[in-house]
Amino acid sequence: MIKHHPKFELLQSYVNAELPASLAIGISIHADMCPECQHTIAQLTEQVAEHSFEEAPVRLDDLKSDSFTSFSDDIAEDDLFESMISNITFNDDADVVTEALKREVVFRDKTYELPTALSRIELGKAANIGKLSRSRLQLNEDEIHSSLLHINPGGGVPAHTHKGFELTVLLDGSFTDSRGEYNKGDFILLDGTFTHNPVSQNGCLCYTVANDALHFTQGINKLLNPIGSFIY
Repeated sequence: MIKHHPKFELLQSYVNAELPASLAIGISIHADMCPECQHTIAQLTEQVAEHSFEEAPVRLDDLKSDSFTSFSDDIAEDDLFESMISNITFNDDADVVTEALKREVVFRDKTYELPTALSRIELGKAANIGKLSRSRLQLNEDEIHSSLLHINPGGGVPAHTHKGFELTVLLDGSFTDSRGEYNKGDFILLDGTFTHNPVSQNGCLCYTVANDALHFTQGINKLLNPIGSFIY
C-alpha cells in the first residue's frame, strides 16, 4: 500500500509543466501506481483547461497572417475559417497511435519491467559496488542526476544526509529506515534536514534523483566517499 505521496504544490507544478524532466518522470511513475494522485492530477488538469478556455477568445482577424496572403480578398470569413479548420484537422499523424513500449532491465540476475515513463529513456551501463547497482538515465540535466538504483537483499546505504535534494520512487520491493517501511510506489523526497540509513531485507529497485552528493554522518567519511559519488 502506498503511504508516501508528492505534496499538492509539487503536483500543481507537474500539471503546469514547471518541473525538470527528472522530477516530472518521478511523479508520472508514482501516479501510474497511485489512484489518489491520479485523481488529483486529473482535477488540476481540468482546472487548467477550464482556465485556458476562460481567456479572451481569439478573433478571426487575429489569426490572419502572411500564411493566408495567398487567399484572395473576396473570400468570405466563413470560407476562410472553414478552410483553416480543415487544414488543421487534416493531418494523418493524428490517427497514429503509439503503443506503450514494454521494457525490462536486469540487475544481479533479476529481471524488472520498467514503468512506461522510463520505457524510451536511454540508460547507461550498470555499475556495481558491494550490494548496490546503479544505471544512470541519460537526461542531460547538468547537476541533476537520475538513476535506477538496485539494492541486493541484505544491502543498504550507509547513514547519510543530503547536500541538495534526493527523490526516491520505489519501483519494486521495499526498504526500511528509522522512520518506517517503504513499498512499491512510495514517493520519498528528502533534503538536508533528514538523515537516514535505507536497508532492504529482500532487495529493491528504485528510481532516484539527486542534485548534489550525499553527506555521510557515520564512520570515516573519506572511506565512504566512493559510495556517495557512486549513488549521486
